[in-house]
Amino acid sequence: MPLSPTNKEHNHEYARTIESNKVEIFAPFHWLSLGAKDFIAAPLISLVYGVIFSLIPVVIMYLYRETDNHLINISMTITFTLIAPVFAAALYDISWELEKGHKPSFSHSVKSMFRNPVGAWAFAVIILLIMTAWLRIAVLVYALYPASLNPTFEELLAFLSLGTVLGAVILVAVLVLSAFTPQILLERKVDIMTAIFTSTRAVINNFYAMLVWGLILIIFVFLGFLTSAVGFIVIMPILAFSSWHAYIAVIKTKKKRIYE
Repeated sequence: MPLSPTNKEHNHEYARTIESNKVEIFAPFHWLSLGAKDFIAAPLISLVYGVIFSLIPVVIMYLYRETDNHLINISMTITFTLIAPVFAAALYDISWELEKGHKPSFSHSVKSMFRNPVGAWAFAVIILLIMTAWLRIAVLVYALYPASLNPTFEELLAFLSLGTVLGAVILVAVLVLSAFTPQILLERKVDIMTAIFTSTRAVINNFYAMLVWGLILIIFVFLGFLTSAVGFIVIMPILAFSSWHAYIAVIKTKKKRIYE
């Protein structure tokens, strides 16, 4: 059956893509407030998952202290940012259950991580490839570090500039790929490419709002490390809940959803 002009253009540009809404630039602060509201509504289960997820940065800081290698600190911080969306599915489920008026449970949240195993594993492989690439890039950038004991700013310029640019590119790629992909894979039985294309298009469609959201994520992750990872016990659940509300606000559904 021949495709309509609209379908032809749509398939050519994005293959399969779920439509997205346009949100205001400061909408991420509203998502954050709703995430805090979910934390208050389910404090015990949120804290338990917060403790579990806080162990990841604890390991990062332990490895850094034991090896005294700043490359591990940098690459593992990026790794933490990368894998967090994958393991946040259990926390997304808590917000989803609250949205439906149900009482969240540990058993239901754990099962939610296996709702779309093929998509979840595919996304994990993509994250692994990005992590591996970052490790290689970090080693190459470190090769530019000046050999002198007291390098001048000019000598450090190439090292600092290249490291900053490459780090920013990787972080942007992570935000674009993972902004909505895990949430889509959790709720909808779709393939990994549909989820990624949808997330990418939604981020582009809401560039400034997602820029604000990305800055919020970076600030909170930084604050978590400043508290020796103790802060992640609260930060991780709230950020995960907020990400679910971002998904509800941005990704369109056949029936309008408003969960306040």
